[in-house]
Amino acid sequence: MITRQRLAVGVCALLTALAAGIAVPAGAVADETTAQDAPKVDLVLDVSGSMRARDIDGDSRMAAAKQAFNEVLDATPEEVQLGIRTLGANYPGNDRKTGCKDTAQLYPVGPLNRTQAKTAVATLQPTGWTPIGPALQKAADDLSGGNGTRRIVLITDGEDTCAPLDPCEVAREIAAKGIGLTIDTLGLVPDAKLSKQLSCIAEATGGTYTSVQHKKELSGKVNQLVDRTADKVVTPVAVDGTAQCATAPTLKSGLYTDREEFGQHRFYRVDVKPGQELRASVSVSDDRQVNPDYGVTLRAITVHGREIVRGEATGTGRTDVLSTGLRYPKAESDDENAPAETVCLQIADSFSPAAGVKTTPGLPLELAVDVVDGPDRASDVASFGLGRGWWLLGALVLTGFLAGLVWGWLSRWRVAVWRTN
Repeated sequence: MITRQRLAVGVCALLTALAAGIAVPAGAVADETTAQDAPKVDLVLDVSGSMRARDIDGDSRMAAAKQAFNEVLDATPEEVQLGIRTLGANYPGNDRKTGCKDTAQLYPVGPLNRTQAKTAVATLQPTGWTPIGPALQKAADDLSGGNGTRRIVLITDGEDTCAPLDPCEVAREIAAKGIGLTIDTLGLVPDAKLSKQLSCIAEATGGTYTSVQHKKELSGKVNQLVDRTADKVVTPVAVDGTAQCATAPTLKSGLYTDREEFGQHRFYRVDVKPGQELRASVSVSDDRQVNPDYGVTLRAITVHGREIVRGEATGTGRTDVLSTGLRYPKAESDDENAPAETVCLQIADSFSPAAGVKTTPGLPLELAVDVVDGPDRASDVASFGLGRGWWLLGALVLTGFLAGLVWGWLSRWRVAVWRTN
């Protein structure tokens, strides 16, 4: 059976990915139905001096942002707790050290009072520096606590001016905490350097980057992100894999998140009873610049190191996430008291960092595990992933063969008639 499974890696991995997307893991469903705190979103607005520029539909960037905020505040769902943080709004001087501390909570994260929030936004005037990194750190603190959805929406027209505190590294540190906080970024200027920095910030936490140059685009995108915060999502559980199967944590059905160093192996254990099927999939995100040509492998092995089945995926730099999966059905046993089999899941990657790129924290990975009742026969999913669909494949092959014979006979008959005429 192992050999047949190896031959079917490609198809099985595809089916597993589909199964993982359609059949939400049992543990994850339990998490979703558990009472969650109200979703929270912190709007972080750049109020630096450059926001005076008048290049958005004939108006200043600051005016466009204020209009967008007013529209967003009117449309914010009642269940969303919203806050507003500014950067560069209070210090107009030239002292860099002071300017890089200029971030403040304009409106605290909590139940929304639209009148108070609009009044606070109306008082803003473009003033100082662009301390994006410090603002993100503080915004993460604004959203701390609770188990609901948390999102930061950063709106800026320029790069961070407070190096060496790299805002992209700040975003990676936030992601490494495993608190499920997403950062979305919106750039008001079509600048290559700004786009690169904001894309890096967003990708580090699984967020999105958007370049907006019109008022309707800005208000529409912010509204979309705030509405998305209200959507119920399954929050992955942080887990620490180990370098050996013997010391790996035992996982149940659910969604998990971890960090994996470049070229590292991470192990996890799953117990599979006779008559059950293990379904697992993993996604590894290259949240920083990496060299092209890389791969991710997910293996199911016994505690003694024998491979059962594997899933593999490779990339060339065209995507920032690699995913693969596997399925392992354990046959029924005549012994009702037969013990469960401990299966070790091994995740390995062949990413390598580009020159000058930090290797810590490791690459973020998300592991979905589901243990369900197996098929009637364990060999069903080993048959190239087709199970009992073999008869359909055979029927299609036979139909194609017969159609080819008929078409060939008709073609020869038409040629013979043409020659006769």
